[in-house]
Amino acid sequence: MSRLEQRFHDLKAEGRAALVTFITAGDPGYEASLEILKGLPQAGADVIELGMPFTDPMADGVAIQLATLRALEAGQTLARTLQMVREFRVGDQTTPIVLMGYYNPIHRFGVERFIAQAREAGVDGLIIVDLPPEHDAELADPAHAAGIDFIRLTTPTTDDARLPRVLERSSGFVYYVSVAGVTGAGSATTEHVGEAIARLRRHTDLPVSVGFGIRTPEQAAAIARLADGVVVGSALIDKIAQAKTAEQAVSDVLTLCSALAQGVRSAR
Repeated sequence: MSRLEQRFHDLKAEGRAALVTFITAGDPGYEASLEILKGLPQAGADVIELGMPFTDPMADGVAIQLATLRALEAGQTLARTLQMVREFRVGDQTTPIVLMGYYNPIHRFGVERFIAQAREAGVDGLIIVDLPPEHDAELADPAHAAGIDFIRLTTPTTDDARLPRVLERSSGFVYYVSVAGVTGAGSATTEHVGEAIARLRRHTDLPVSVGFGIRTPEQAAAIARLADGVVVGSALIDKIAQAKTAEQAVSDVLTLCSALAQGVRSAR
């Protein structure tokens, strides 16, 4: 099994959902970001999405856009993001890491070079929000060949006719975007999420993780009762934006992660 398959398999045996946390690599700076990354598993994160900063993050709301700008201004690059994963793996060989972002930086870096270095660094999966299944040959196929999961986004507007094409080469888990729009914008009702998950499970046996708009332990618990994974990003990023110091950013993110983890675990 891949690390992602193993993690979701183990959590299913425990009878609970995964807490999937998102941070932007290099925000608020390399060292503080690395400290957060290393601290997330102990704070209760089961899977980590690590954002690859890009100058035009079209699917992201203001919080993650600003995080990306902070990271880029601090000197974050794709090479440094891969280095963060390498440093994380020195002390953690079990927590799955998924790189999330856009195709442009990878294309500029070179797909073959990127896949080779991502595999060597210990990356488990990719979420590339602007690369549809019609372009699988660009990145999804090389990723699969290297043993890296390629995780697809599905949305409220992905209908039954489109779903099989979207899910055809998906692996690791399916990321259900619970609201139409950018990250951090509103949240869906549990009724809507429950119906959407039931529909997705008619099309795939992959675990279904739900994100966009989940900010509190109570919201995380409600989604954990329905889904295989609960994704939280903007709420954690906001803690970094509001912090007066890098030390406070680290502490506040990990404190919120712990509270979210307790919420998810309470839903068993």
